[in-house]
Amino acid sequence: MGARILVVEDEEALTTLLRYNLESDGYDVETVARGDDADTRMKERIPDLVVLDWMLPGLSGIELCRRLRARPETKQLPIIMLTARGEESERVRGLATGADDYIVKPFSVPELLARVKGLLRRAAPERLATVLSYGDLELDRDKRRVARSGRPIDLGPTEYRLLEFFLEHPGRVFSREQLLDGVWGRDIYIDERTVDVHIGRLRKLLNPGREQDPIRTVRGAGYALDDRFAKAESSPS
Repeated sequence: MGARILVVEDEEALTTLLRYNLESDGYDVETVARGDDADTRMKERIPDLVVLDWMLPGLSGIELCRRLRARPETKQLPIIMLTARGEESERVRGLATGADDYIVKPFSVPELLARVKGLLRRAAPERLATVLSYGDLELDRDKRRVARSGRPIDLGPTEYRLLEFFLEHPGRVFSREQLLDGVWGRDIYIDERTVDVHIGRLRKLLNPGREQDPIRTVRGAGYALDDRFAKAESSPS
């Protein structure tokens, strides 16, 4: 599961170009043409990085960037600003608003891809890591293998994606709706109770004996990887 990138750009040809190249690099890409629509979308689902055009209908990229930086949940969200303005004063303005990087159109696609990867590596290294680990759990993306204390665990495709999603966000609580969106995708309709079924299967596969359950149920909120699990596994016996 690649990092999720939201491209906010109203030039259709450029949007198509960016989507094609980002998806070819393994990213999960969503595109929005209006600033106000992007603002609404990010209140529902926060991506891992935003490629944001300066001039947009509905709400300018500068104003959207200001709003994102004002919210605690998107304060650290990596933002790359795209603009046709090359003057130094405009570049400074874009960075001062909160953008992490600034690229002037026309630009080199390989350069943009390199900047995206660099920002993600600094902001969310777990999204690019080959091996994810938490406590005594280990997930190897290249080999698509999962192990606990070195013991192989055979997971189905959905349970694998579910565990991978949790490992990418250790300790964070996700509602059933957020898990459906992040693991199954927002374009697929599945009943929220399906999440409970797959969480139950994942728990059984991860805990065949009396081992500590790494998944925490948060009543009225959802599920998370239990931070006490990681601390217990790392503490000396």
